[in-house]
Amino acid sequence: MFTWISSEGDRAQWQSFIDGAKETDPNFDLTLDGPSFQEYWTKVKTRMNSADAPCILTTQAARAQELKDILIPLDDLAKEAGLDLSKYNAGMIEGMTVDGTVRAIPYDAEPMVLYYNKRLFQEAGLDEPGLDYTQAQFLSDAKALTTDGVMGFGLAPDPGYPYLPLAFANGNTPVKDGALAVDDPGFVSDVQWTFDLAAKEKVASAPNPADTTDVPMQGFQSGKIAMIIDGPWFYTSIREPMSDEVGVAVIPSEDGKPIGMIQGSGFGISSKCPDPANAFANIMKITTPEVIAYVGENRGTVPSLEESFDGWAKGKPEADVEVMKALLADGLPLITTGDWNQFVTVFTQYSSDGTRGNKTAEEILGTIQTSVG
Repeated sequence: MFTWISSEGDRAQWQSFIDGAKETDPNFDLTLDGPSFQEYWTKVKTRMNSADAPCILTTQAARAQELKDILIPLDDLAKEAGLDLSKYNAGMIEGMTVDGTVRAIPYDAEPMVLYYNKRLFQEAGLDEPGLDYTQAQFLSDAKALTTDGVMGFGLAPDPGYPYLPLAFANGNTPVKDGALAVDDPGFVSDVQWTFDLAAKEKVASAPNPADTTDVPMQGFQSGKIAMIIDGPWFYTSIREPMSDEVGVAVIPSEDGKPIGMIQGSGFGISSKCPDPANAFANIMKITTPEVIAYVGENRGTVPSLEESFDGWAKGKPEADVEVMKALLADGLPLITTGDWNQFVTVFTQYSSDGTRGNKTAEEILGTIQTSVG
């Protein structure tokens, strides 16, 4: 299987699917191979067009459009195998659907969340956020949390961390009617608000264009950043070194009742695969309700199957579970375009101008819309 393997944590996640399948089929196995997450999206097309391309590959729902030429439709294979695709999270199936056909079986459906440091909130005398969190309250808290050596919030240059989820929370998405629409006034306003957290409010440090999404994460885990926005797929790895210091809340929004930005990934079949039926049979083995629940319990990924959700919730604080339920119930999938990787690259390159106050969101996004859209 060709997938992204940025760290031992990534490898452990993929191995957990294999281990889960071994619970019922001890002889089951898959070979794992792949570059880092950042490199994956440029290397996967070349790898899948090689003579020895593996049959199974992974994709994010947000990237299915981009990889449509190397992912075969799975609808007929699912029908022949008796697999009901409607039981998977509707938003994820929508995200995995390209030109009317499903290109990957989703294993997770994960709304971006706000992670916060409980100890820092308590020391500042602040109420912990939860299911209702307005932007005004968030900004007030971030200012109170920003002290010598500690920033209230963490920013990365990548649009997903945290520009997109903050825009989604207010109902503003980057794609409309299948086309890039990052110059939409509502979207521009939300990105400017996020830029201003560093440029104007000084509750976040302006990132460098070369910074990875690991930079704010490392700051959070070291107690130097009080809040970050990231995915539930890091839930287990974030909590391991910080124990009970980590809290989970909804993404802040204007009215405090956010729309969740749901992301997820899944398993697809290469267009070069000589035996798609056998590949699909293996995909079915790693996406059963039992395996998805197993991975959710052991690695923290939020399941794409409602019947597997209890596996994820097992042993987790009730407050965290309720946040996840709320964001899933009111969430929308991140739908992208075929040139999404170009948008991500250009935004990442120029967002630091916004966080430093050198350019406005209108200027940056207008240029991107013209050059990419």
